Formats: sequence, structure tokens, C-alpha cells
Amino acid sequence: MKIVVGLGNPGLKYEFSRGMINNHKVILVKPQTFMNLSGRAVSKVVSYYQIPHQDLLIVYDDLNLELGQIRIRKKGSAGGHKGMESIMQYLNSEDIPRLRIGIGNPSVNFNFDCVSYVLSNFNNNDERDKIKKVIQLSTDAIKAITEGGFEKAMRKYNRKLEVS
Repeated sequence: MKIVVGLGNPGLKYEFSRGMINNHKVILVKPQTFMNLSGRAVSKVVSYYQIPHQDLLIVYDDLNLELGQIRIRKKGSAGGHKGMESIMQYLNSEDIPRLRIGIGNPSVNFNFDCVSYVLSNFNNNDERDKIKKVIQLSTDAIKAITEGGFEKAMRKYNRKLEVS
């Protein structure tokens, strides 16, 4: 388990002080449900905090992107991702920002078992190294979204970035 804590003083008096350089209110959520039921947890968080869908950022794996690639989108279909489908169903919207992280797709035929692949471990050092790099890249992209907005982050990160 990890906890991310942004340090700073409470109140408007300190909002623009040098010590509050990281004063972006961000809530990190890791649903404690199976992937296909993610919408239930996300809808409860959205309801509790009364936030618009545009202030969400759903981060998830994507078979349709090469291992190590990322894509930021403000809206769109679930692309076959069951967790994103669940969220879209519960929120009754496709207008949900997302950061997709490529995990690759070794499929060359229609008999490919994507569930087994998605749930399998990264099995060599090259894959593990790429994942470490894409985690840092994703962290940077999330920071860019929260500090500069989606458009700026999309221009910077929605291109083929080399993480090898």
C-alpha cells in the first residue's frame, strides 16, 4: 500500500505562498473491486465529492497500445476495456478523461486469450524496464494534466515516445 501526501498549510491565506507550490487538490482512488465492477466505486466517489466527469482521470492498461506508450483522451469509447465500460455505464457518459497505458498485444490470431495475457506478469527484464519508465512517464503526464490542463498535456504526451 502506498499513500501520497501533498504537504501544505490549510486556508486561503496560504494558497499562493511559496510553500504551497504543489497545492493542487488531487484525490487518488484505487477501487477495491474487480476491474469489471470499477464503475460502482468510481460513481460513489464522484457522487460523494460532487465532481463533474471532466475532473476525473481514469488510468488504465490498454492492449491496443505498444508496451510503454501512453495516450491521453478527454472522452471516447471504452475500446473494449471492461473497467472503462463499467465506469461509462455507471456514469452514463463517454465524456470521461483517461490516460491509457500500453501493455502491448502479442496477438497474431483470433485464438488469443487476452484475459490471461492481461493478468500475467511481465516476464523479462526488458518488459520490466519499460514498465518502470512508463510509470514515470505516466506520473509526469498526470502532473502536466493537473498543472497545465488536458490540451497542453495531450500535445506533449500523445506522440510516440521512446521508453526503451
